[in-house]
Amino acid sequence: MIGKSTVFQSILKYLILILFFFLHKNRFMYKFRLILDTKEDVIREIAIAKDFTLEDLHETILNAFGFKGNEMASFYHTDNDWNQGDEIPLFNMSEQVGGLTQMRDYKIELIFNATTKKMIYVYDFLNLWTFFIEYIENFNTTKDKSIPLLLFSLGELPKEAPKKEFEIQSNEDDDAFDIFDGDEEFDEY
Repeated sequence: MIGKSTVFQSILKYLILILFFFLHKNRFMYKFRLILDTKEDVIREIAIAKDFTLEDLHETILNAFGFKGNEMASFYHTDNDWNQGDEIPLFNMSEQVGGLTQMRDYKIELIFNATTKKMIYVYDFLNLWTFFIEYIENFNTTKDKSIPLLLFSLGELPKEAPKKEFEIQSNEDDDAFDIFDGDEEFDEY
């Protein structure tokens, strides 16, 4: 005679198998274009699962471009004109405890949406490999492929990071504000 608990356990195991099969066969994916900030065209298009984190995206970028992954990196919020905003670092290096402080704290589906479609990614702060990350679309897939996916590759990564030119924007009010103006002792030096 089969007990009620045995039947319940069998049904529960069956439901778990169905759920596991469904979750691993039907994946909601986000497609991104990754563009290296250089004169030559160096572009990759990738797809990752919506439940991945920015840390997973970081790892995917490293693999797509062939980096070893032994340097620091950060994502930066940006507007549609690629103006750099707030930083999301690989590791929390602030004294802040808790909250959203590093890449692994941010799910892709919560960052990229109808209003946020772009981010800047910087790898290796000594060489400043800089990438423009653009959300293209989302889609469902039932294909049994390993995730993340490299969908498109154009161009080769240069041997050295492109040199960055930094411009200082002058402010007309800079001359009007002088903290030592009128300090006669300072003028003697």
